[in-house]
Amino acid sequence: MAFFDNEGIRMDARLKFGGQSGARIEPDRLEETVTISELVEQFTGFIRRQFPIFIFFLACALAVGAVYLFTTPPIFTSHAMLLIDSSKVRILQQDAPLGDLPIDAGQVETQVEILKSEGIGLSVIKELKLTEDSEFVGGGGGVMGMVRGLFQSPGVQSDTALTRAALGSFLARRTVTRVGRTYVLDIGFTSLDGNRAATIANAMADAYIVDQLESKYQATRRASRWLQDRIKELRQQASDADRAVQDYKEKNNIVSVGGNSGTRLLGEQQLEELNSQLSTARASAEEAKARLERITQVLKKDVANATVDATVTDSLKSDVINRLRSNYLDLAAKESIWSTRYGPNHLAAVNLRTQMAELRRSIVDELGRIAEGYKSDYEIAKSRVDGLEQNLKNLITNSQTTNRDRLGLRDLESTAKVYHTLYDNFLQRYMEAIQQQSFPITEARVISAAAAPQGKSGPLTFTVLGIASFIGLALSFAAAVLREAVDQVFRTARDVESSLHVNCLAVLPSLRQAGVIPPRAMLDAKQKAGAPAKKAYGASDDLQAAEVVSLAPRSSIEAGAASSERKLDNKQKLSDGGREFMRQVVDDPLSGFAEGFRSIKIAADIGGSGGTHRVIGITSTIPGEGKSTIASNLAQLIAHSGRRVMLIDSDLRNPTLSRSLMPNVKSGLIEVLNGEVDLKDVICSDDQTGLDFVPTRLKPRFAHTNEILASDEFKVLVDGLRATYDYVIVDLPPLAPVVDVRATTKIFDSYLYVIEWGKTRKGFVERQLSSAPEVYDLLLGVVLNKADVRVMGRYEDGYGRYSGQYYGHYGYSG
Repeated sequence: MAFFDNEGIRMDARLKFGGQSGARIEPDRLEETVTISELVEQFTGFIRRQFPIFIFFLACALAVGAVYLFTTPPIFTSHAMLLIDSSKVRILQQDAPLGDLPIDAGQVETQVEILKSEGIGLSVIKELKLTEDSEFVGGGGGVMGMVRGLFQSPGVQSDTALTRAALGSFLARRTVTRVGRTYVLDIGFTSLDGNRAATIANAMADAYIVDQLESKYQATRRASRWLQDRIKELRQQASDADRAVQDYKEKNNIVSVGGNSGTRLLGEQQLEELNSQLSTARASAEEAKARLERITQVLKKDVANATVDATVTDSLKSDVINRLRSNYLDLAAKESIWSTRYGPNHLAAVNLRTQMAELRRSIVDELGRIAEGYKSDYEIAKSRVDGLEQNLKNLITNSQTTNRDRLGLRDLESTAKVYHTLYDNFLQRYMEAIQQQSFPITEARVISAAAAPQGKSGPLTFTVLGIASFIGLALSFAAAVLREAVDQVFRTARDVESSLHVNCLAVLPSLRQAGVIPPRAMLDAKQKAGAPAKKAYGASDDLQAAEVVSLAPRSSIEAGAASSERKLDNKQKLSDGGREFMRQVVDDPLSGFAEGFRSIKIAADIGGSGGTHRVIGITSTIPGEGKSTIASNLAQLIAHSGRRVMLIDSDLRNPTLSRSLMPNVKSGLIEVLNGEVDLKDVICSDDQTGLDFVPTRLKPRFAHTNEILASDEFKVLVDGLRATYDYVIVDLPPLAPVVDVRATTKIFDSYLYVIEWGKTRKGFVERQLSSAPEVYDLLLGVVLNKADVRVMGRYEDGYGRYSGQYYGHYGYSG
């Protein structure tokens, strides 16, 4: 996309022509993925467009901040540090655990709220007599304080009103916060005087400590009185319970036996001892029985070596059996050796085996003696078990009667025990409460007293200006976004392409806003005043409009010169007075304004190589968008290049071209279509460019103008002009008020749509074009007209940055 903007012209180089739809843009090209660079471009464009809004709101916010700084007196804040520490109190408690127990976060927050309470504030106000200080009961310092003082009643206020006023001001100036997650509390106070701020902060800490001491003392006193009364009741109840237990024992002949484990009944102790003896006797009987069964099993075995190798507890302890077994083993070893050496039937081996048999019989006899002893022990143990079981049955029978009497005794003893426990506990608590009354220690202490601050705490210049800047930027951003939201008009070619999907051929400036003086008016002024005329808009420093040579082919120039006199003789001459800027492209051909029309002509030539864009209708959405000026200048530019051009004023209801170029015409287009006059009798010609013009009479007005433009006579006229002229430019009515344009779609090759820059709304244009699809399909392109060159750069990045510096001088330097 190229920019030619010495006078605010913007050309679109992204044209795509194909058949009749030469101005159409592919939708997929408009729906490409947005890149980072495009986002940056959009954001910078937003800032550029709304830059005055940002400056205005930022300046206002900074001004308000500066006024606040100059009118607000300095304030000072002093801080005192208070530590919540319960270790001192735990030292004085008898049941205090060793080490430091963490304080719950909720407890710390509770202390913070106590410091913020009105009770602490009233204590400080009363101690320091703040009701007599004008800072707390007056309007305060600064302009705001004076304003508040004007609205206060001048009468004498009561003590209660003064106290409430001072309390409100006090609570607004004090701050109490917890330092991180520690047990340290930061007590801050803000005042117009630094010394007063330090005094009040320390007074708050002292008032808190005194309040804690007083609350603990009062709570201990109330607890002591209540405990004392309760102890008397519990002492009497415990005594009554002990007396009831003793009376019940005497009544039911229940004897208790004291011990380390407590008081028990005599029957219970006997039963427990007898049961223990029975368990021991049963264990002894089982053990004796097991020994007897074991040795009996050994004696029943017939294996020779089984008796020798048999093991019972008493055989291992018997010296006789051990000696016999040793001898047996020695003989067995000798017998094995002799049998191996001399054979088993040798006399010596037989003698050894005989001796071994005698030793086995001796071992068996000894084991039998031990078995008799086991049998005797088992019978004794069994007899003891039987006796103990009989005694236990008798004792149980006697204890059943006593147990029935013990049911009531247990209830009485439990009641007495409960009363004694409560009495002991309450007595211990009472003693602790008495001790705490004599120790004025709290859980809080001041670790850093407040001192007069060295500098003011507010208002801080950079902070106030920073906040003001932030507010200004926020407000300006909101206002800018609101303006962007409501600014639904066409300002750039991109707006046209994204909304209408049609190429924007040029962005033409508003010549009056740019301060352009028509060249003819300048020459007249120069002749009258005798002073140098102002240079034409867009003309270079070295070249004037009269010095510009036409770029038409030589044959065209010569043909035009040869027929110049003939044209003037046969045709009427266009008025020189006319409306301003109707032939600006001829009067100032080297301006950016003229270059914009060349862009339109190039678009028509490229798309019209097959002759499809020779008859071009010029229309707009509403009146006043400059379509007639565009039609006149486009026709003049093409004619000035040597082409044969016919300009027709077909705006039958408001013939602006005729009013400007031929206001006194007697006959025109209507008369030609009615056959009243010939076409050659109404054609007017420009003596400089050779442009032919068919005007329309200003009066009378016609109602069915669309029927006229859709008639066969008008079609025949246009077809005849198509064969005679290179281009036919037709000025049509606007699209919104009347339907005349839609009636010409079968006659014209294409349409040039004019939109006023920054005025015509996008939605309105879209609705008009969507209601006339036959016109939309034949659009050659769109021209944004009357662009404000002073603000255009804010809406288009790079507008005028390059071409505006060189356009008027390119190719003419040196």
